[in-house]
This record gives sequence, structure tokens and C-alpha cells, in this order.
Amino acid sequence: MVQDNGRPRSRRLPRAVRERQILDAAVQVFAAHGFHAASMDEISEVAGISKPMLYAYLGAKDELFVACIRREAVRLIEAIGTAVEAGLSPAEQLWRGLRVFFEYVQENQAGWTVLHRQANAQGEPFSSELTEWRDRATDLIAELLARATEGSAQPMQAEQTEPFATALVGAGEALVEWWFEHPEHAADGMAMRLMNMVWMGFSDLVEGRSWTPKS
Repeated sequence: MVQDNGRPRSRRLPRAVRERQILDAAVQVFAAHGFHAASMDEISEVAGISKPMLYAYLGAKDELFVACIRREAVRLIEAIGTAVEAGLSPAEQLWRGLRVFFEYVQENQAGWTVLHRQANAQGEPFSSELTEWRDRATDLIAELLARATEGSAQPMQAEQTEPFATALVGAGEALVEWWFEHPEHAADGMAMRLMNMVWMGFSDLVEGRSWTPKS
């Protein structure tokens, strides 16, 4: 590596590789310190590039933080979407989606911290990025739940599946926060808990059975 005034000069890499390198470092630093306490100096050091290059690639700290949120949201949604294969039974599709969700969080705790905890805590404009992720996750789950009722006596429409999907996304987020306080549990076990809570009730709805109060 060429030396410049006693310091190593960064190797020339393709832009996509360099941006991934920066985002990886930024997610690590933001997750550890939070948005306000994180410094661009530390991010550039962890990424192994100069601070001017950091600004040139992904802009100021707020722009970099937004890029981190969006990257983590896309990776999580794509991971879930890839796991849910159309040819599987509705129960198996939901199970695979939940399992991948918890496995992803387990393997990318810094990414989840930035996507959920940090984005939510900092307010606008960052919280709107989290809202967009929730909307995309809700749409994905609503589509899955709609598939589950296609062959039933009472197929569900969007106005019926969307509230269930919203509740499931919220339950998943809440359960992850509990999991962070109880890390001795495995990802599969967490997915199984949520699957049992949701599917044992939703499977009755698929069959046209629902609960109503007696009075």
C-alpha cells in the first residue's frame, strides 16, 4: 500500500464496495454510541478511509445515518421475502418469515439497533424512515395472510389482513426488545413463540371460525 506522509493511503475500490465498507463501519459506530455521540472521525477510522472521502461518498452525518437505516431496512425485507416461497403452505410461509426475521436480528444486532432503536429515538426525519420500513413489512405480511385465506370459505380482503399484519409487525418488534434483555434464548425459539401466538388464532380465521363476545 502506498504511503502518504507516513500514513497508509486507501486502496482504490469500486464505489459499491467502498460504500458498503462505510455503511458497515457507520452502523457499528451508530449502534454503539447513538446518532449524536457518534463522530465522523471514528466512522472514518473504523472504515479505514479519510474523513473527506467519507463526506464525498455519503455526505454529512445525518445523510449517512439515513443511508444506514435504509440499507438495514432493505436487507431485512429482502431476507424475509426470499425465505417466503409461494409454493409452501401458508403456515410454513409465515414460519419461515418469522424465523428469518429473528435469525437476521440475531446476526445483525447493530443493524437492528440503528433501524429500530436509534431511528425511533431521534425523531424526524429519521423516524419516518422507520415508518416506511414498518409499512413495507406490513404489506409483506398482509400479502402472506391474504394468501392463507385464498382457499377458505371466507377469503380475507386487504382491510381485514392489514390490521393483523400491523399487529404482527408490532409484536415482532416488541419481542425483539424483550429478547435483547434475555439473550439466552435462540432465534428459533423466539420465532416459535410468535408463531404459536399468531397462527393458533389465525388458523381458525382461515377456516372461517372467529370469536365473538357472548353478551
